[in-house]
Amino acid sequence: MKALAAVAALALLPLTALTASAASGIDWKPCATEYAPTLECANLRVSGGFSIALAKLPATDPGRRIGSLLTNPGGPGGSGVTVLKYGGRGFALDKPEMAEVRQRFDVIGFDPRGVGESTPAIACGPDLHDPAVGRFPRSRADYDKLLAHNRASGEECLKRTGRALSSMDTWHAADDIEAIRGALGEPKVNWLGVSYGSELGAVYAEKYPNRIRTMVLDGAVDHSRPTRQAVLEEAVATEGALKDFAKWCTTSADCVLRGKDVLATYDALMRTPGGVPSKQLGRNVTAEEMASGVYGNLILPAFWPGLAKAIDAATAGDADGLLPYSQLDPSYGAYRSIGCHDFGSPFTSYADMRAMQGLVKTLSPHGWRYSEFWDMASGCAAWPVPSAYLPRPQKVSGAAPILVVGGEHDPATPLVWAKGLARNIENSTLLVDAGYGHTGLLNSACVRSEEVKYLVSGVTPAPGTVCR
Repeated sequence: MKALAAVAALALLPLTALTASAASGIDWKPCATEYAPTLECANLRVSGGFSIALAKLPATDPGRRIGSLLTNPGGPGGSGVTVLKYGGRGFALDKPEMAEVRQRFDVIGFDPRGVGESTPAIACGPDLHDPAVGRFPRSRADYDKLLAHNRASGEECLKRTGRALSSMDTWHAADDIEAIRGALGEPKVNWLGVSYGSELGAVYAEKYPNRIRTMVLDGAVDHSRPTRQAVLEEAVATEGALKDFAKWCTTSADCVLRGKDVLATYDALMRTPGGVPSKQLGRNVTAEEMASGVYGNLILPAFWPGLAKAIDAATAGDADGLLPYSQLDPSYGAYRSIGCHDFGSPFTSYADMRAMQGLVKTLSPHGWRYSEFWDMASGCAAWPVPSAYLPRPQKVSGAAPILVVGGEHDPATPLVWAKGLARNIENSTLLVDAGYGHTGLLNSACVRSEEVKYLVSGVTPAPGTVCR
């Protein structure tokens, strides 16, 4: 039935240039960069007083143009405009498998409401991250300190951003995608979203199923999963990735830790009294912060040689290679604010949080100090802005075939999430990446090839397809 539905859908897909795009209501202007000499930029006013920043890489073969491909690089807080300013580097657009995408689609990047160059943008105080406030409180006093910090940080974000912060969530952001589609003059959306981009794409599909031509949801997030469940599943995935890295180190000449017990080395580093000095920050980096830095490098196997060097250097007293995302990226305020809207915190008391800590440590005895969903669950406790889009049963029906991609060794978005999301989307297909790292797009030539074939034809891979 699914194969027949895919063939039927293919007959309805526009495989030639869409003349509707000529009627675009967007005032594109050249904004060339070193990496993207043909780049065009614009701003689009949408509901709620927001202005959405847009960027476009025009199709290189306009005679065979299929339409516009909207992209989201993840987050929450990821800037699609910045990605295109770098020519799609970091989003695999420079990979040979993606050549046909560049030829046949106008690739559109945008900054979701509250993010990047869109206005108003989320603005938070410099103390949104405080190394003195741990995410794993050991006492009721520590727990109260965490809640007080989160409350004060959220109030500062609200003060600096204004009332618009209350609607900077993914449910509302999906309406902005529909506004972009309409302004582009496209009858249907083509979508390529990774990680959080799968969350945003799935919401759009739920709200506007008849507006989809093709949609790739890679590194899938399943919004139907309660936050508690997501915390535990991601803890397992993060532990698995740390063990995968340690196993790689046993045989790879690119690992400076080769010949050592990598997990024991890591554990010893995490137990360093008082943390490890960082010249860049001018202070010691805590174990939780270093664990966050390790996590940020686990997600791409291409980073593993550098991660091994960073762990080795930190063991010798230099933690500059393991600094956390919260200290390195200005989008952290958007990450926290939108995340609290979309997932919130499940904790009802200190005892509740302590019990969950015990479960996380049991499931992830080495990597427990950092995973994104624990960071979200703990960081959103007592957040003063009410959550607008908490996890709930999600069902998508009436859309064209949608491709969901999940990885067997993905530390950030476990395969079980992709399986859950695929079950929630009628007429979807699950593509499994048997390799390592977060998202198939960034790590697998096979996945990229399958995604491009689908985006061009509208036909999903055969059920049960696995990229090895």
